[in-house]
Amino acid sequence: MLILFPCVILMLTWLGIVAFNTFGYNTHTSYPEYSVQSAETVGFLGVAPWVFGVCMIWFIIAYFSHTFIINKVTRARPLERMENKRVYNLVENLCMASGMQMPIVNVIEDDSLNAFASGINKKNQTVTLSRGIINTLNDRELEAVIAHELTHIRNHDVKVMMVAIVFVGIFSFLTQFLSRVLIQRPRVSAGKNDKGSGALLIALILVLAAIGYAITILMKLAISRKREYMADAGSAEMTKNPAGLASALRKISKDPLIEAVEQNDVAQLFIENPMKKGASFLNELFATHPPIEKRIAFLEQL
Repeated sequence: MLILFPCVILMLTWLGIVAFNTFGYNTHTSYPEYSVQSAETVGFLGVAPWVFGVCMIWFIIAYFSHTFIINKVTRARPLERMENKRVYNLVENLCMASGMQMPIVNVIEDDSLNAFASGINKKNQTVTLSRGIINTLNDRELEAVIAHELTHIRNHDVKVMMVAIVFVGIFSFLTQFLSRVLIQRPRVSAGKNDKGSGALLIALILVLAAIGYAITILMKLAISRKREYMADAGSAEMTKNPAGLASALRKISKDPLIEAVEQNDVAQLFIENPMKKGASFLNELFATHPPIEKRIAFLEQL
């Protein structure tokens, strides 16, 4: 599904060039030696490297700043072994049983119940637990939650979601940039006869951009929800105890809100959405996580 993100961006880039050519900003005038169709292709090939370059810069920034940004936003800090040997014992036992490298263990000083995995390489792979989830869950439940987060690390879910988040961010940036260019350019270059086509061009581009942005958002959320089910199944496999995670999810659902979290891009990393959401069709459609009830039902079938 990830391949659809660059496909959507390139498709809308092509449609934008076609729209420019159709409604008054003719690429043929820039390339008079080519036919109209060939000029569109040449224009697309000229723009595509810039789009690719922006994507690469965005990915490089995300790669090197990912862990720092998440820890800063969530106010997570390292949990020392002497501070909580119980948590370290649970993490170490699961890692040894599954042949995984011991991750960094962080804690969020919040009495709510939540947890998440982060890090895109072995040096910064991290399991973060809230103070509330450590103090509230019993060993069986906490082990299941940690196994859920370790499964995210094993399945490279953090990398996958980083790619999805970056592409959505790129698309949002390009949409805003293109919209400003389109709004400004008709005022400068359009004559009386071009005002109608200019307005139509702006409307068409904005509609295409809105559709593309909605598609990328829905794809990102679909990936996030699927990965949660896979991590639930991985926890059940790792602990041989799906009832433990089901019990933990029931407790987490009563108080998952983390005060420091205010962005969906960070919220989707958690085992349950740490942001307050009302019950509505749109909230369910754009949910970062499957409903807790469905996840529990899924675990009870394993």
